[in-house]
Amino acid sequence: MFYKHQEAKLREKYIESLQIVGNLSNFFSDSQTPYLYYRIAEKIFCDAFAANDLSRGDIAFDAAKDGVGIGLKTFLKNNDKTLQKVAEFNKDRFLYESKSPEEIVHIVAHLRNERVKLAKNISGVHDSLYHCVIRSEKKFFIFEEDMPKIDLHAIKEIKKQKNSLWFHDGIHEYNFNLSKSTLLKRFNTENFVEEFDVEIFDNPLLKIKECFSQKEQKVEQTSKITDTVYLPLYGTGKIVPEKSGLNQWNAAGRVRDSDEIYIPIPAKVHKQAPHFFPPRDKEFMLKLPDATVLSVKVCQDNSKALMSNPNKALGKWLLRDVLNLKEDVLLTYEKLQTIGIDAVRIDKYDDGNYAIHFATLGSYEEFIMTT
Repeated sequence: MFYKHQEAKLREKYIESLQIVGNLSNFFSDSQTPYLYYRIAEKIFCDAFAANDLSRGDIAFDAAKDGVGIGLKTFLKNNDKTLQKVAEFNKDRFLYESKSPEEIVHIVAHLRNERVKLAKNISGVHDSLYHCVIRSEKKFFIFEEDMPKIDLHAIKEIKKQKNSLWFHDGIHEYNFNLSKSTLLKRFNTENFVEEFDVEIFDNPLLKIKECFSQKEQKVEQTSKITDTVYLPLYGTGKIVPEKSGLNQWNAAGRVRDSDEIYIPIPAKVHKQAPHFFPPRDKEFMLKLPDATVLSVKVCQDNSKALMSNPNKALGKWLLRDVLNLKEDVLLTYEKLQTIGIDAVRIDKYDDGNYAIHFATLGSYEEFIMTT
C-alpha cells in the first residue's frame, strides 16, 4: 500500500487539507456528509505527498510517486460494497458493437488491461493501486487496494441484466454499462487504513472572511498553464505515415537511429495558435508525464515537426517506453486505437517551459473544431 509508507508529517498534512475542504461543505450541500469534489481531492493528494500530478493526462492514473501509479477516487461509504466507474470506452464502441455478451466482456477487459499497461509505461511506474477517500456522516475514511489487471482466463458468471453485463474474474466483480460504455468495479471497503472526523462549519463564508481579515497567510506562487494545444500522432486520413512522423526512423536517404521520430504540428495548429511555440529551431523544455524533462524544438519546413535534442530521446520514450514497440516495427493507427490514444496535449507555462500528456481518441479533432 501507499498511504502507510508515507512520512507521518505528510499524512498529517493530507488529513488537515481534507478536513479544511470538508469544513466548507455547507457551501455545496446541507448534508452532514462532507462534500469533496474529485478534482480538489486530486490536487490535495499531489500537494500533500509531493506526487506527480497525472490527472490531466487521460490515463488510468491520477498521480504517481515512488514507482506507484495511483487512481484517486472519492465516493460515499454506503454499505461498503459500492460500484464505481473505473474506465470509459465510448470511443471504442465500434470494437464490440453487435458482439455477444461473452465477446463484449473479453474485449472490454482486454482494453482495460491495455489502458493500465499504457499508464504504467507513460508514468514510468511498476505498481498501481486505488486510493479512495470515502465519505460518511462527519467523517472521512481512507481506503486502498491494488489496481490489478482483469484476469482474462478467469472471467466467469457473465450475466446480462437490462442494459448492463455483470462478470467476475475470481477476485473482483465488474459491471459494464452498455449504453454509457463505462466499466464499473465493486469496491469492498471494509478495511480502512485511516479514518478521521470532519467538522462542517455552519457558516463557512464567515470563517473564510475571518481568515482573510487576519492577513497572516502567504499565498504560494505556482506555475500556471497559460495555453494548450493538441497535436495528432497520425497524418492525413488517420494514417500514421510509414516514413515520417512517428515512423520517421523508417525514412530513406540516410542511416537513421531506430528511435528517430517527430510529432507532427499541423498548419491548422499554427494558424489557430500562432504564438504558442517558440520560433523554429529555438530550444525549449518539455516535461514528460514521468517528470523527465527533454530539450525540444520546432523543426522542418513550415515548422511542421516537434523534435527532441538528441532526436532519439523523444522516440525512445514514446515508441519504446510507452507504446512498447520493438525496433523496426511500424506504428499504425490501429495500435493507437487499441490503447485509446491518438494525440498529445501540450501545455504551455511560458516560452521556455512546456509539458506533454497523452489525449484520448478524437481529442485533436475536437480541439480544431472548438478553437
